[in-house]
Amino acid sequence: MANIRFAGTRQSCQAHNKLTTRARVLRLDPSPRHVLFLPLPSGLPRRPHRPRHRSSPALANLQPAPPTTKPPAPPMHSPERADGPPGLRALPALSYNTHRALVLGLTFLAYALYHASRKPPSIVKRELARSWPPFADPALLGATDVAFLTSYSLGMFVAGHLGDRLDLRRFLAFGMAASGAAVALFGAGYFLGLHSLAFYVAAQVIAGLLQSTGWPSVVAIVGNWFCGRRRGLIMGVWNAHTSVGNITGSLVAAAMLGYGWGWSFVVPGGLIALGGALVLLFLAPYPQYVGFGPAPIEPVAEESTDGEDSSSSSVASGVGKDRRDAVGILKALAIPGVVIFALCLFFAKLVAYTFLYWLPFYLSQTGGIIGGILAGFISDQLNARATTAAVFMYLAIPSLFLFHAYGSISKATNIGLMMISGLFVNGPYALITTAVSADLGTHKSLKGDSRALATVTAIIDGTGSLGAALGPFLTGFISRRGWDSVFVMLALCAFVAAVLLSSHVKIEIPQIIEKWRNRSTNMRIENEDHGVQPLLEEES
Repeated sequence: MANIRFAGTRQSCQAHNKLTTRARVLRLDPSPRHVLFLPLPSGLPRRPHRPRHRSSPALANLQPAPPTTKPPAPPMHSPERADGPPGLRALPALSYNTHRALVLGLTFLAYALYHASRKPPSIVKRELARSWPPFADPALLGATDVAFLTSYSLGMFVAGHLGDRLDLRRFLAFGMAASGAAVALFGAGYFLGLHSLAFYVAAQVIAGLLQSTGWPSVVAIVGNWFCGRRRGLIMGVWNAHTSVGNITGSLVAAAMLGYGWGWSFVVPGGLIALGGALVLLFLAPYPQYVGFGPAPIEPVAEESTDGEDSSSSSVASGVGKDRRDAVGILKALAIPGVVIFALCLFFAKLVAYTFLYWLPFYLSQTGGIIGGILAGFISDQLNARATTAAVFMYLAIPSLFLFHAYGSISKATNIGLMMISGLFVNGPYALITTAVSADLGTHKSLKGDSRALATVTAIIDGTGSLGAALGPFLTGFISRRGWDSVFVMLALCAFVAAVLLSSHVKIEIPQIIEKWRNRSTNMRIENEDHGVQPLLEEES
């Protein structure tokens, strides 16, 4: 129900007693957005103002409203809770924005370390094939990759379900420490002189299951702290951790390879375990953990707030003592858009990972960073995630064919077209796995239960990871017929990904048009003199 605030002369308010009686019961709100201009009734008698010696409750509500300002960041309502991170309890009290910066930094570091710990197998493959039986056959190396990706995809569904029921800080810290041990386990085969294929496949299966704890957790934590119109841009910049981790992991593994290929696994494994210790000590997964907002779980409004600094306590969830309302997988699948975006990500990630595996690594990563940031920014401005992702996927089709046709003309042309292709290919992938997952995890159909964040993220990214496992596998077979066939396959997958979003695009386009029409109308009204007096100010 709209909140109404009165402005104008006391005489005009007194002339509309019936209207004010109904409006009086509404609460005042300090952030007006729309102004209703109502003409004064004809023949309204004007009489001089007579001061009253006694103010009535009815007239108290008719006083002109004070000037409005943007609400500040949520204040600290209570001291830091006893169950907050122990490292933060030892520090002086931090501001709300400082906590948010710390959350972004720690989650960025955490998932960069996850990705860094996945790179050693691709770096040491040549060394393994040359000197370490049974990997003389490259197909056996591929078997370890398939084992990892399959277990990672399946483990994602379980990890997301657990993430919405357990303490995210401890869950993420455990996942990082255990993942580090699993990565080091593969490298232990070098020091123990093991040549059993079953051992290395089992190590990759365990690593895949434990690595699946990372993505649902970090997306849920960032979603708890950040909401509103700038979520897409913030998460687009934050998503650069994937490329940073891939590049850093490759450099570290290559540097350690000279000391023996086992060290290429042990060192990244130790780094991610140390990162888990930092998460355990300093990461606050919810604002309530550090005193912002009430401790019990409060329902959020149907629509997410426009201001990023407001209602942090309503978006954060899962901290209260009552955890009975955590969302299950079936309920998460019933959220409008989850299945559609999960299927879209299946094909989008298939294209992205094929592009990543078969094209020069660093250039495609650079284009991917830019694409993720650009897609997040555009989707924020239009308030249209599906339309942005669909347009990027459609544009990826000609960019892929242009790269294939003209990429060999010169080195500069090759680099430019490759980065453009990486931008359009990775943009939707980054947008769907971050901002879209966070939006759907706090969908209004949940009625304020934002503990679907990890589950929804796991469903979407787990489905996409199946496509990531399938893409490079198919490319190995299709490339035997020539690279023309590979690019046709990639274009078809990009087209299917875009078409899957058509139903959401049809809903968003009229909203985009209406939004820009309203903006133009409001600007015109502000510049025109209607000759009427503002009587009511309405807020939505």
